[in-house]
Amino acid sequence: MSAERGAPPRSSTRARATPRERARPLEGRTIVVTRAAAQAQRFTQLLETAGARVIAAPAIVIVPPPSWDPLDTALRALSTFSWLVFTSVNGVAMVDRRLSALGLTWANVAGRRVAAIGPATADALREHDVRVDVVPAEYRAEGLVERLRGLLGRGDRLLLPRAAQTRDVLVTSLRAFGVDVVEVPAYATRRAEGNSARLGDALSAGDIDAVTFTSSSTARNFAEMFGEEERRAWRGRVAVASIGPITAATAAEYGLPTDIMPAEYTIPALARAITEWFARIPTPPRRRGRRSD
Repeated sequence: MSAERGAPPRSSTRARATPRERARPLEGRTIVVTRAAAQAQRFTQLLETAGARVIAAPAIVIVPPPSWDPLDTALRALSTFSWLVFTSVNGVAMVDRRLSALGLTWANVAGRRVAAIGPATADALREHDVRVDVVPAEYRAEGLVERLRGLLGRGDRLLLPRAAQTRDVLVTSLRAFGVDVVEVPAYATRRAEGNSARLGDALSAGDIDAVTFTSSSTARNFAEMFGEEERRAWRGRVAVASIGPITAATAAEYGLPTDIMPAEYTIPALARAITEWFARIPTPPRRRGRRSD
């Protein structure tokens, strides 16, 4: 990843911005959003408000886990846990779904301490009147581990409902504290199909300014829609925007180094970083005034 992330190309010459460009700095830009359709609305709205034309191209679909049994068993035994840890809004949504199916409510979480990996997840929990005790300063597994260090100890039992087949750093690190971690699949992600031909044509034609990745799975699934030569041909013409370093590392594995990454790993911060990046680069004349659709 470039140390000069966020700087425009040295050869760019910034023309004087018009009032409209200052108000809508992404006017004339086309941004691809690869987030799951059910989650993409807020991100899309932020980009469109800044003037972007957004192409929705979900790279993942959120689906139920292979079996609900592990999650259901854990939810029926909520009283045996001292902590619940949520690592995504999806996890909160799926737990809500299963609580209802089991005839339980979020009131059953009362008495347990709750940690959320970031503000969006914390907000999703607060919508259910759940008190969130811990949100780390760095919104990823490593930051959550550091925040929980000293708060957890031997004898604690922790429920971790999250995506199937997720990085094991969180579980490994928490168990190293002597905690009994019960990890259960609350949902799974699979590759969305049907976007590659349309996107490939637009990328080849130079009609796309940036591709956005909000998770490693979006980066991986998007990249695997195309061949290595195709991806190589986009470099220098298409900016890659990643929500954080783990996602950026996955994109880089496919020859897509990240150009834009926010300091705070959230959707609003990613939208701001994209806006700031393009605000410093003149819109190509052929794109000025193009209608968004």
